[in-house]
Amino acid sequence: MKSPLIRPVPRRAVLLPALAAVTALAAVAPATAAPGAHAAPGPGASPGPALSITVRPAPTGLTDTRKKEIAMELVSSAENSSLDWKAQYAYIEDIDDGRGYTAGIIGFCSGTGDMLGLVVLYTRRRPGNPLAGYLPALRQVNGTDSHRGLGPGFVKAWRAAAADPVFRRAQDDERDRVYFGPAVARAEADGLRALGQFVYYDAMVMHGPGADPVSFGGIRATAMRKARTPAQGGDEVTYLNAFLDARKAAMRTEEAHADTSRVDTAQRVFLRSGNLDLDPPLRWKVYGDAYEIAR
Repeated sequence: MKSPLIRPVPRRAVLLPALAAVTALAAVAPATAAPGAHAAPGPGASPGPALSITVRPAPTGLTDTRKKEIAMELVSSAENSSLDWKAQYAYIEDIDDGRGYTAGIIGFCSGTGDMLGLVVLYTRRRPGNPLAGYLPALRQVNGTDSHRGLGPGFVKAWRAAAADPVFRRAQDDERDRVYFGPAVARAEADGLRALGQFVYYDAMVMHGPGADPVSFGGIRATAMRKARTPAQGGDEVTYLNAFLDARKAAMRTEEAHADTSRVDTAQRVFLRSGNLDLDPPLRWKVYGDAYEIAR
């Protein structure tokens, strides 16, 4: 579900100045009262009102465990018509988008390099696995939609490998290395909160992290010609609308991605409601099917 090109392959420090200020004030007790100051209450006097401080938790991004799980479920609703993304390790088919086989939890493709990278990693961790013998064929078909050397045997081997926890972990790790990690890091650098981080991640999953006009880098460049990122002093909602506009235009260049409901009736719904932190409850539709994450 990505551009048919071989893919190449900072956390925030949250300061609580209010707490620091309160701590500093508590540590400094005046030796004498200034002229005109009220004396401290004597024995038996009623104390004054207690100081009350409310510290609101900082917004959490997709590096938060629960927010990352929400992101995985949102992507799965669009990629697999199910919130159960963990059931997709064994998924494999050719969806006729020019990228060969699409498989696994985020649609690793035999024609775009990420499936090859995944099987290389799996074979390094589990030599002699059911997919190892298909590495020469995967190298041959990379960059094409060909099934040569793969076919039904490869499909069967993929599904067998999906029962291996080592293969499932390899899928998780490659997803994070190639897509999730770079998308979240770029979004954080652009000053985007959880929704914007998800918007970047979903775009990178579908279009790939390349720089051509219909890959993630090109989509972002198009959006930045229309609006400034929050890190540049721009408005977050305005920028995300520009990014989603550019994303839709990229999707419409391919018949396989002509349905833009994952933007229109999902991401744009959250944006219009002002849910920039991607907090549940979440309700959306993809391809006309309704989904909900209650909490």
